[in-house]
Amino acid sequence: MANSSPRGTYLLIAASLRKEIKEGVRSTLPSETQLMEEHSVSRNTIRRALKVLADERVITSMPGVGWQVGGGTERRPLAERLIDLITEDSLGIGDVYPSESKLCERFQVSRTAVRRALGQLEGQGLLETTHGKGRTVRGLPASPEQP
Repeated sequence: MANSSPRGTYLLIAASLRKEIKEGVRSTLPSETQLMEEHSVSRNTIRRALKVLADERVITSMPGVGWQVGGGTERRPLAERLIDLITEDSLGIGDVYPSESKLCERFQVSRTAVRRALGQLEGQGLLETTHGKGRTVRGLPASPEQP
């Protein structure tokens, strides 16, 4: 490797992300894949950079959500937030549920996290997938007032 960094590429990426977070340029972190493309490095290099920031408590890993700046403001699992989306967007039975790409963008999480959460909602009978047509609302979440 002729152009390898003497300091370590992952440390340079960590420093760059740290600076962007401190200056307010980044309030959320994109997926590992997006960071890989942005910095033209491997997933392992990105993971090492994120681990450095996590050890410094600049970011926090949240299962099902991804990496959050600081402590993260939303601590609920993604599946719960996707259930709330049915109510927030006034979706009824038979209505089309937002696509995976729109959910990734809206919640700033990876497609894998979205697919995992959608699988949970399908398992609960709230969504139904029709091949080639996407997902539709199959059932409505129980309101908190109901026992």
